[in-house]
Amino acid sequence: MLGASILAIAALVVNGVILAAVIYLFMLLVRALKKYLSSAPIREEQAAIRKSLGETLKEHRTRCQMTQEFVAESLGVSRQAVSKWESGKSDPSTSNLLALSKLYGVSAEELLAAVDPQES
Repeated sequence: MLGASILAIAALVVNGVILAAVIYLFMLLVRALKKYLSSAPIREEQAAIRKSLGETLKEHRTRCQMTQEFVAESLGVSRQAVSKWESGKSDPSTSNLLALSKLYGVSAEELLAAVDPQES
């Protein structure tokens, strides 16, 4: 009889511990969700700041007052290739990216700095 009482108490304790663990996990989930929801404006601002590689290339080309034709002739590619890079339909090869950085007077890292990694 005493053994059955101890088993019943042990079962209640185990159930209580499991219930406490579930409640704790639920609280952690609610906290994480609240933090995520409160960061929405920050995430939207960061997304607005990020650019595609094409937008960055076009920005530097226009800053340097160069035409797509001039850039294409300087790199030995077609004007359509430069247009595709700037529209995001394709990406320049590594050698062309380095040539573009030299042509625009910036480092390749600077061309890639503002690029959203998910765009690639």
